[in-house]
Amino acid sequence: MTEPANIDKRIYDLYDEYCHSGMTRRDFLQRAAAMTIAGVSGLAMAQSLLPRYAQAQTISFTDERIKATYVDYDSPGGTSGEMRGYLVQPSTPGPHPAIIVIHENRGLNPYIEDVARRFAIEGFLALAPDGLSPVGGYPGNDDDGKVLQQSLDQTKLKTDMLNSARFVKTHEQSNGKLGSVGFCWGGGTTNFLAVEMGDDLQAGVPYYGAAPDSDSVASISAPLMIQSAADDERINAMWPDFETALTQGDKSFVRNLYPETKHGFHNNSTPRYNETQAELAQTRSVEFFKQHLA
Repeated sequence: MTEPANIDKRIYDLYDEYCHSGMTRRDFLQRAAAMTIAGVSGLAMAQSLLPRYAQAQTISFTDERIKATYVDYDSPGGTSGEMRGYLVQPSTPGPHPAIIVIHENRGLNPYIEDVARRFAIEGFLALAPDGLSPVGGYPGNDDDGKVLQQSLDQTKLKTDMLNSARFVKTHEQSNGKLGSVGFCWGGGTTNFLAVEMGDDLQAGVPYYGAAPDSDSVASISAPLMIQSAADDERINAMWPDFETALTQGDKSFVRNLYPETKHGFHNNSTPRYNETQAELAQTRSVEFFKQHLA
């Protein structure tokens, strides 16, 4: 895999556009192929950014410290009225503090499942819902997953996440306290849950997620740990207004800005991953949840 330092910023920017727009993989690769940077093919750089999930797994689904299964549950008002998620619990006796782990804008891929397992080995009951499950589930690749998620009614999709949060909070293995962590689209949805759930959410950790409307911040009760990448112009442009609303509302929050990182730096399946900063962010997230959910 090409090292991040060898990938030109123009390719990173193109990849970010590809991830957050209707651009197809073919168009992404064709546009990258038109670039040659310092004698290096832009196509080679672009191909190295595509996820490699098998190499990125950190916790095996057969790890003896956890019990993992897929669960189905009702979701009134959602895409179909039913949902499916990946539920991972510690092998130690419960109840455990509960966490909902919310995926990016492409459904429940192997990276997010691995994140759920990472929280479970730390003692949390983790549910990673698949927002695509009402329409067949994550299709096995991010390209089709992105298109499928974009096609959904976004209000109903967020309702499915809200119902998922309520499901894991009231699960028999839950201690009744709930945290939310999400990445990219899931980060914005964590902020959405903080607004919608009020004091039914005990802690939120959005990673590089869109800020909620300033007028809605007054509804937030949960302490927030906002995880931000230093090089993330689109998301960071929302921060000043979000910070002002949080401060004026006397909300409990901390923002961590991670140096030398790009949007998606926690995702260890692509070269956007920054190992040092991702591990620090994960440690902080775990400690934050233990503080507020124990």
